[in-house]
Amino acid sequence: MLQYQSCGIFALLCVSLISFTPSCDGGNILVFPVDGSHWINMKVLLEELHARGHNLTVIRASTSWYIPEESPMYSSITINMTEDERFEDFFDEFLREQMRLLKAPGVLLARYLKLPVVLNVRWIPSGEGHLAIAPTPASYIPAPGSGLTDNMTFLQRTKNLFFYGIILFQQRFIVGPHYDVVCQKYFEGECDIISVLQEADIWLFRSDFVFDFPRPTMPNIVYIGGFQCSPAEPLPSDLEEFVQSAGEHGMIIMTLGTLVNALPKEVADTIASIFAKLPQKVIWRHKGERPSTLGNNTLIVDWMPQKDLLGHPQTKVFVAHGGTNGIQEAIYYGVPVLGIPLFFDQFDNLVRLQARGAGKILQLADINGHNFEVALKEVLLQDSYRENMQRLSRLHRDQPITPMDKAIFWVEYVMRHKGAAHLRTEAYKMSWFSYYSVDVVLFLLTVVTVLLLSVMVLLRSLCCRNRRKLKDKQN
Repeated sequence: MLQYQSCGIFALLCVSLISFTPSCDGGNILVFPVDGSHWINMKVLLEELHARGHNLTVIRASTSWYIPEESPMYSSITINMTEDERFEDFFDEFLREQMRLLKAPGVLLARYLKLPVVLNVRWIPSGEGHLAIAPTPASYIPAPGSGLTDNMTFLQRTKNLFFYGIILFQQRFIVGPHYDVVCQKYFEGECDIISVLQEADIWLFRSDFVFDFPRPTMPNIVYIGGFQCSPAEPLPSDLEEFVQSAGEHGMIIMTLGTLVNALPKEVADTIASIFAKLPQKVIWRHKGERPSTLGNNTLIVDWMPQKDLLGHPQTKVFVAHGGTNGIQEAIYYGVPVLGIPLFFDQFDNLVRLQARGAGKILQLADINGHNFEVALKEVLLQDSYRENMQRLSRLHRDQPITPMDKAIFWVEYVMRHKGAAHLRTEAYKMSWFSYYSVDVVLFLLTVVTVLLLSVMVLLRSLCCRNRRKLKDKQN
């Protein structure tokens, strides 16, 4: 069962299924992906699975933005939906379609049919994926949204604990109840979204410890950060000509991701005016109104080959929103980042780069002609940013096996062995007071207290007896 889930803290749960076919080399994989930029990411993994002989079926909504119904790589099951239908409606319709289209068992619900599960994930509905499965001490692991690093002062640790409290509150009272409706409808007994996620055999985690802060992990977490990265391809001839015209000054590229087509006009005009002052060439993905202050050195495009531009030796700075894909590609190619975070995990991603001296953060609300120019020139002209990012790139690339090969191995591992239950901890089934040994501590305290009281009673009894004997002698 291949499951894909990735998005911000308020993500939509995504479930996908896999069945094992022992009579052939490839398996049958049913994929339930998240749309948008996450599909662009997932597609890279599916292309590799398809190339290795696996049969893919993708579940998609009729309102999908990016997931095509027809593809030589996979067959699809399209669920008819309107824009305002809820996840529960999608789930109901999905089950009805499965009963109608798929005769064999093994493709309805992984938990219901006890099929193996692989997650391609960084975020879960209530926050960062580690929160569901790995020990997460608040003393040195920054909570999502806190903007903190792993080196916190007392006040920062207090702030961090407060943010963790918010996450727990969201999971318990805001996010969780939406998924409880589905769980209670289709599963017997007590069930919640976190327990369903914890039953996954393997978590393909789209991060690594070159990018992320060191932290406790679990044996069924496989880190595949940058798995979508590959050597840059040659640019189209017209784009290459524009890039080469930059000469020794090099090039700046800017994009704010697939979900944001344009900035507010006044902000776009401000940024364009600063670009116009620079000797560098600029390629800017911008689909809004053309900025009135645009210079001759700036090329506005609707789409750009981002990886190929990042991998071009002329690229000096990447102005980006801080999405996971873009950050990992910047690390892979060694290009420093000027980050303008907008939403979801982008600020946290950029905090990690800034902490390593490989990027700088500029809040969208704070952008003006002065601070944007100062920040851009700082990242562009100070050698430390490029040197630190290229060091991260060398660390990231120095692996015994590529992240993509690692991802494919573990998907096929789960298929070969029909799961990887031996890698899952039993800690998930423990109550919080058992997990933290509160019951053991209370028991030991009780034993110690009883022993101390017994000794005190015994000593008091002996003292009283001695006093009586002494008194009797005196009489």
